[in-house]
Amino acid sequence: MRAAAALAAPPAMSGLVAVEEARRFVLSACRTLPAAQVPLFDALGLVAAQPIFSSEAVPPFANSSMDGYALRARDVAAVPAKLRVVGVLMAGDDPGALVIGAGEAVRIMTGAALPVGADAVCMVEHTRQQDGWVVIEEAVGPGTNVRHPGEDIAAGDEVFARGESLGPAHIGVLASLGVSQVPVFPRPRVGVVSTGDELVAGPGPLAPGKIRDSNRPALLARLRADGFVAIDLGRAGDEPGVLAQALVQAAGDCDAVLTSGGVSVGDRDIVKIVLEELGGQQARWFQVAVRPGKPFAFSTVPPRSTPVFGLPGNPVSALVSYELFARPALRLMAGHQNLERPRLIAVAALDMRRHPDGKMHLVRVTVKAGPDGLEARPSGEQGSHQMRSLAAGNALALLPDGVGVAAGERVEVWVLDLDRLSV
Repeated sequence: MRAAAALAAPPAMSGLVAVEEARRFVLSACRTLPAAQVPLFDALGLVAAQPIFSSEAVPPFANSSMDGYALRARDVAAVPAKLRVVGVLMAGDDPGALVIGAGEAVRIMTGAALPVGADAVCMVEHTRQQDGWVVIEEAVGPGTNVRHPGEDIAAGDEVFARGESLGPAHIGVLASLGVSQVPVFPRPRVGVVSTGDELVAGPGPLAPGKIRDSNRPALLARLRADGFVAIDLGRAGDEPGVLAQALVQAAGDCDAVLTSGGVSVGDRDIVKIVLEELGGQQARWFQVAVRPGKPFAFSTVPPRSTPVFGLPGNPVSALVSYELFARPALRLMAGHQNLERPRLIAVAALDMRRHPDGKMHLVRVTVKAGPDGLEARPSGEQGSHQMRSLAAGNALALLPDGVGVAAGERVEVWVLDLDRLSV
């Protein structure tokens, strides 16, 4: 590693770069992780790496969807009809040689297999029981209250396509088919390292000039919330050799790495320089046309071309850059088809004014239901160091270059937290 004073910044895209241009560059350098087989209950939130086919039918046999009486529909075409009860079937019972003949019925419970000869079930609420007999008071047609074999899934069906994200219901479907191992794209293992000699962690008095590291805990939490495996790589400070060693180690152990700080134009902004040293022609330093989150560095690092995302040091900028660049790339690596968070249209509850500067402004807002649909209201102060307003809000309002929007005007919002979207 050369001395810091002798290092030059990596190639920069000329002038301000649009968010989409920077994102395209990042995504073009990232690849979906190799598929793996995982146990069924570890597949939640992962993406199917190949089509999944059914080896059997669901349900596997004709069964009752109600508690009642299994019977022949033609025997109750005229009601009331009195039938002789010849047996009882509970869910899980083997109907064996039980056969329903003319004028006969079987007491049956929900989920129990239909006996031979039966083609319908009358709900118990529409019957009267007498000693050894049942009076059917409502006519039922063939197939009434019967679940047929393969009604949900037929043997040989493609149950889920490649690229489908597996949620709780998917896990239930696969369990109903007896699947124990699922072919998926694994969760990316993502290391997070902080840079900056000014950073400290934990409680206790702060020495002069020191601040507590909030970026690394926030990014680790964000990764976990987004379903990735978060790995704490600690702090590397502002020493190029230490940072380079940490990134080389991380590139071998992780699928991707996030750094925070060291990507602006200060004398000790070394991340972009170290990335050029490690990644060569793959390294790029961007001045993105967005506020907050303007400085951003990216490279792939040997030996596995591991993506490294150089996020800004200001807390809000770090999380916004993660949303703009790192999260879409990590979702691509995890096999997801949809890389974006939801974007909705809301009405500005207050003026959101700005000055033309060639950048997209992202305003921290709270989105909730109003009398005319969704309303967006700034959630607090908007400085890139003021994270409280990001915690208080649930979305970012997208203000293109210009003068902003006035109260009552429509504004596009980028929803970061659907659980806190009040509707």
